[in-house]
Amino acid sequence: MGSYDLVIRDGIWFDGSGAAARTADIGIRDGEVVAVSSRPLEVDDADEVIDAGGKWVMPGFIDIHTHYDVEMLAASALTESLRHGVTTTVIGNCSLTTILATNVECADIFSRVEAVPREIVIGTLDEHRTWSTPTEYAHAIDKLNLGPNVATFLGQSDLRIHVMGMDRAVDDKAKPSDAELERMIALLNEALDVGFLGMSATTNWIDKLDGDLYRSRSLPTTFVKRREFRALNKVLRERERILQSTPEISLTPNVPKFFLAAGGRFRRKALKVSLLAAADSKAYPPLVYFMMYGAPIINRLLNGVFRWQHLPVPFTVYADGIDLVVFEEFGSGAAALDIKDQVERNELLRSEEYRRWFRRDYENKFTPKIWHRNLYDAVVVDSPDPAHVGKSFGQLADERGIHPVDAFLDLVVEHGRKIRWRTTIANHRPKYADKLAANKNVHMGFGDAGAHLRNMAFYNYHLRLLERVQSAQGTRKPFLTLEHAVHRLTGELADWYNLDAGHLRVGDRADIVIVDPEGLDGEVHELAEQEVPEYDGLRRMVNRNDRAVTATIVNGRVVYRDGEFADGLGDEWGPGRFLPAGREVRGATPRAGQRLTASASNDPATQ
Repeated sequence: MGSYDLVIRDGIWFDGSGAAARTADIGIRDGEVVAVSSRPLEVDDADEVIDAGGKWVMPGFIDIHTHYDVEMLAASALTESLRHGVTTTVIGNCSLTTILATNVECADIFSRVEAVPREIVIGTLDEHRTWSTPTEYAHAIDKLNLGPNVATFLGQSDLRIHVMGMDRAVDDKAKPSDAELERMIALLNEALDVGFLGMSATTNWIDKLDGDLYRSRSLPTTFVKRREFRALNKVLRERERILQSTPEISLTPNVPKFFLAAGGRFRRKALKVSLLAAADSKAYPPLVYFMMYGAPIINRLLNGVFRWQHLPVPFTVYADGIDLVVFEEFGSGAAALDIKDQVERNELLRSEEYRRWFRRDYENKFTPKIWHRNLYDAVVVDSPDPAHVGKSFGQLADERGIHPVDAFLDLVVEHGRKIRWRTTIANHRPKYADKLAANKNVHMGFGDAGAHLRNMAFYNYHLRLLERVQSAQGTRKPFLTLEHAVHRLTGELADWYNLDAGHLRVGDRADIVIVDPEGLDGEVHELAEQEVPEYDGLRRMVNRNDRAVTATIVNGRVVYRDGEFADGLGDEWGPGRFLPAGREVRGATPRAGQRLTASASNDPATQ
């Protein structure tokens, strides 16, 4: 065995702290950085050497908002993240986990919200699930052949269903008994003991259940009342863990509730709150000023630890027919999505009474909305009729002399999911996107990797931000330095989430991405489609910009290099680990039947 398992030669080294980059050699042994040197390291007896001359060597990217909970069981390499330099992913967001509720119940809360076929979720859990407690789940994650590392929240919808039963969990009149609330607190404490980041929730009523028994009811956490909210937040506050959530879409939004919860005044600890989402909305353009300036002011007044999550790229969504989550936000749209059977749905869409209802919703300027509801800003990208492609539904309506809503619904009835279209709903103005990306009360995130397979593709938003930053360096007012941008995508997130990741110094985990700056061009903004064999051949939207990342390294192991993945990754081996909050994790991944014995700090069950 050589002095080093791996040496990275002559790269431009970013340590993740925001400090100035410099040229250095990096030596790695046993999954850890053991040398960073401005002088060449001796490589004659190194097992592997990567020449990184002219390239950026930085901590692996952290993706704080994914929904890989199901996909990591079926395809544990999670290659769509690895190819873009992501070495740490966070699952269990938006109240959704697959830990406590039954497999069918987990599918009911997960599938419709995250647009992953329900039968796939049920089948995957039936095949792979071996756990029924948070502790068992943490061990199960750590034994997978993971590509990247995985950290997780405990989903409150999952928790609520397990303790109260689905029927009561989605009943607005039902409240947990004292015994049930104590059970919730005990399970949350168990999750935090084993290293969960905290608890995730949502108060967004447009997130709906799938399935047959409770289909179209809002997720369980939208029914949580003040007593339950405060009791579980008290645990998180005392344990210094995180509440991740989504606010209510309403004319009277509940964002102030989250600001107050995050506050550290009034003789109590501050609560870390991570809230979706800071965005420059097309529907409400002035809202961007609240996103930029509200949190800094309120954090200062309340001594709070509140952060927005922000997707630092244009928020462009794609839809097959009417299957898009934004239609859940108004009554006529939700009514169509409530119907599973395509024939029955088409009967509804043909109805003149329904169309009048849809037109009223479409033209209503006074209802809360995410989608701008402008069909002139919704362009067809694929259709059985090539004459449709490249035109908006508004243009097609003008050609036919009808209302845009009628043109849209006519095409959905005629072609169903074969009429594919796109629109951008936020982050369309570079000026404000730059300001949000530089705002210290905003975290880079909300990529939704592993979800919305056919309508969103943000796996590489880290690279897209770096491309923008690099392009802006020649202007008079660059919005971020490269070092600061790297820090925002790595060390800043790791420190706030209290994860053993995000830094690249002697003694740190050897989770590394090597980026070729010449590959950061327009290609990083392009989209492609790729079949997912584990999902019965479903084709999902992905990014393909393989010139940007030349290597991804996890726990000292090269998992991706020059457009190719390591042999056997995900099937025979995987270097990724379960990352518990606040603890170092080093060494090889344990295999099925093994206990972690290297050190107590490596075994979540002993913490």
